[in-house]
Amino acid sequence: MAGNFRDLNIWKKGHELLMEIYNLTDKYPKEEKFGLIDQTRRSANGVIAGIAEAFGRYYFADKARTLYVARGECSETQSHLSVAFGLKYIDNKKFEELDTEYQGLSKGINSYIQFLMRHKQKLN
Repeated sequence: MAGNFRDLNIWKKGHELLMEIYNLTDKYPKEEKFGLIDQTRRSANGVIAGIAEAFGRYYFADKARTLYVARGECSETQSHLSVAFGLKYIDNKKFEELDTEYQGLSKGINSYIQFLMRHKQKLN
């Protein structure tokens, strides 16, 4: 098991993607500062915050519930990226790359939930 949340591959990947989101949204039009920029950054940050929070939870049900929220934040981030692509703030290549990365991160979160389920069953 990981020593802290920063040791989790899903947190590392989410953090890497968050840094990319910050760099990408810096290039959006300034009128999006309190709109799409803020929303995209918040949802991307919500992914890693949720993973970290789940790591710190004691009960399995709390861990799983928090990870489900983090997975939802991945989908929300993908939606914001779709809007940015539609508004031509990002090109197709970058959109496809990030969309694929967030799909993979969602799968990673699912795998972590399954790992926790198996671990819980072993303890019972």
